[in-house]
Amino acid sequence: TVLDAMTYAGSRESLAAVQDDVRLVQGDITDAELVGKLVAESDAVVHFAAETHVDNALADPAPFLRANVIGTFAVLEAVRAHGVRLHHVSTDEVYGDLELDSTRRFTASTPYNPSSPYSSTKAAADMLVRAWVRSYGVRATISNCSNNYGPYQHVEKFIPRQITNVLRGERPKLYGTGENVRDWIHADDHSSAVLAVLER
Repeated sequence: TVLDAMTYAGSRESLAAVQDDVRLVQGDITDAELVGKLVAESDAVVHFAAETHVDNALADPAPFLRANVIGTFAVLEAVRAHGVRLHHVSTDEVYGDLELDSTRRFTASTPYNPSSPYSSTKAAADMLVRAWVRSYGVRATISNCSNNYGPYQHVEKFIPRQITNVLRGERPKLYGTGENVRDWIHADDHSSAVLAVLER
């Protein structure tokens, strides 16, 4: 079962290859009644739902607080009520930035240092998950992955935007001086990792 708000970035076509294996429910992650009903029917929940585009968060942080914090709260209360296992998908951006030539690497014990409205809402969601594990015994794990890329990604995202610009004969958009470094993971590899977390 996939719960999706089908906002501007949503696409039913992205599920065409698996439409016979997936039930799509259009709804909002903050709808506690709907989330509770769907969780009650589930063996496990993978919480991918989030507003994720940093530029959009800078322009209007309200939808990020709603989806990422209030939505996570709704999921946590539902899995707590029904005793369902949760895997919460977060981001490496909760750890902040490293200097370009730094030899340091982020680890699971690196202190959080979010630097944008997006990353701060994801950090808040992570803290909620940790609190529900400790306070209520919710069975949950968290993964903090890097930037995803792959088929069906909305054109506003970095890699599709660069490809689209090149195909249109436009100059690719660079941030800062163009020396920034980002880590990337293909959506298939990320999904395989999440499945491994659930199964192992």
